[in-house]
Amino acid sequence: MSDDADQALIGIGVMVKFAMPVDDLPTDPAALRRMLIAEREALAAQAVELAAAKAGLVSKTLEIEKLKVQLARLRRQQFGRSSEKIDRIIEQLELMLDELETEAAVGPMTGGPVAAPVTDEDDSAAVRKKSSGRRPLPEHLPRREIVHTPDCTCPGCGGAMRKVGADVSEVLDYIPGRFEVIRHIRPALSCRRCESMVQMPMPSLPVERGRPSAGLLAHILVSKYCDHTPLYRQAGIYAREGVDLDRAVMANWVGKSVWITAPLIEAISDHVMAATALHGDDTPVPVLAPGAGKTKTGRLWVYLRDERPYAGPAPPAVIYRYSPDRKGEQPQRHLVQFRGFLHADGYAGFGALYQAEGGKPAPVTEVFCWAHVRRKFHDLHLAGSPLAKEALDRIGRLFDIERAANGLPPDVRQRIRQSRALPVIEELAAFLDASLPRLSGKSDLAAAIHYARSRWEALTRYLADGRLEISNNAAERAIRPLALGRKNWLFAGSDTGGERAAAMYTLIETAKLNGLDPEAYLRDVLGRIADHPINRIAELLPWNVDQVQPRAAA
Repeated sequence: MSDDADQALIGIGVMVKFAMPVDDLPTDPAALRRMLIAEREALAAQAVELAAAKAGLVSKTLEIEKLKVQLARLRRQQFGRSSEKIDRIIEQLELMLDELETEAAVGPMTGGPVAAPVTDEDDSAAVRKKSSGRRPLPEHLPRREIVHTPDCTCPGCGGAMRKVGADVSEVLDYIPGRFEVIRHIRPALSCRRCESMVQMPMPSLPVERGRPSAGLLAHILVSKYCDHTPLYRQAGIYAREGVDLDRAVMANWVGKSVWITAPLIEAISDHVMAATALHGDDTPVPVLAPGAGKTKTGRLWVYLRDERPYAGPAPPAVIYRYSPDRKGEQPQRHLVQFRGFLHADGYAGFGALYQAEGGKPAPVTEVFCWAHVRRKFHDLHLAGSPLAKEALDRIGRLFDIERAANGLPPDVRQRIRQSRALPVIEELAAFLDASLPRLSGKSDLAAAIHYARSRWEALTRYLADGRLEISNNAAERAIRPLALGRKNWLFAGSDTGGERAAAMYTLIETAKLNGLDPEAYLRDVLGRIADHPINRIAELLPWNVDQVQPRAAA
């Protein structure tokens, strides 16, 4: 019998002993013996029940831990943060700080004296030690002056007043956007001598003989594909401002905008496919099935070129492609012109790209993502696995090394990885191999180890080339806006809507990668592309245009 059962038996015996008064105990030794034997048998039966209950408790505990692992996966998939960091303490402290600062600003909720709100003056005095003064409001914002002029007569003696200075306080205000009508007036002139007529031609418009300006089209496109506001919601917003824009009309404008910018989108694609290394990923998209009244699942693919982590000269760009399914032929068709390294997950559809054929080397070389491996162990760490925590710590050191190497030239990054990351990876491999025999082959932790070790060559490929990355997080960041705006494609109603979305996201997200305000960029491009020579389309690429307002710093 276990120690816990013995302790329980003793406790029950003590309770029985003191439950019966001493005067009620039998005086006959034989009767007393029988009574003690009966009590001992009863206690033994209770001990057996206690042991069974304990076994059941252990079983339920294991089931709870298993459910925790499953819940951790689901919560990360549905509400996951942009990246999983090993140490979560910083985020918790940030949340606590937010709450404390809010309480300091508004005072206690109940009871006691109410603290005075923290004003800008109080805040500026607190930070004056760290900076020269309060951060000014952005200079590009328009200013409207309201002058509060006092009486020019002294209230004390009635004498004349003269100006000796002024205090200026700036308050940040917001005024909703507004519409305006541009009247293109073209006078017709007639020659008095020969009666010939002269008139200036109508300026080119993005939609021929249409009514929207380039600025209105840019606003509609950015609202739909960047701010995730479907066209029917935009129609309601504009109606409240007294402008009746039918959703079908706006959908037509969106289609024509995609059509006239198609050469520009293909120029971005050519730039992306000329890269040495790409980041690739995909995400599901709900699309209305024609005639069925139900939704089917399409896919949006992202292919990103970004040389900034290794100080490369090429500007960053991203291309999006839509497909009605996730068959392997889709990415193979997208990447038919690409030759180089592909950062991606373990999707089998990429496999054909990694295969050599006809004695020629494979066109694409796989670079697997350490962030995917880390997630496997992260879910198990949340469930309390010490081995998973150890694996996370070791993987975390690799990401720490990468942060120190970010932005350095490729040869420097390669030397850092060979001297610092390679020993960590070798120790990690030994740790995983030594841990595997101690685990059940069907356990989640064993599956996580097999997942990593079966992809070890692709996982460690980044060590030998400074142009490669440790993870595919760049592609996941590029695909996150699509995940936020999936309802837009549902309302598009067809595969064509998915293709339009991919085209617009290519322009918008590439503009953002190059530090441009996407609405200002689209306004500029849509206003010029109708008259722009097709053989000079590269002049309209986001990294070549001028006179476009940069994105405001966050």
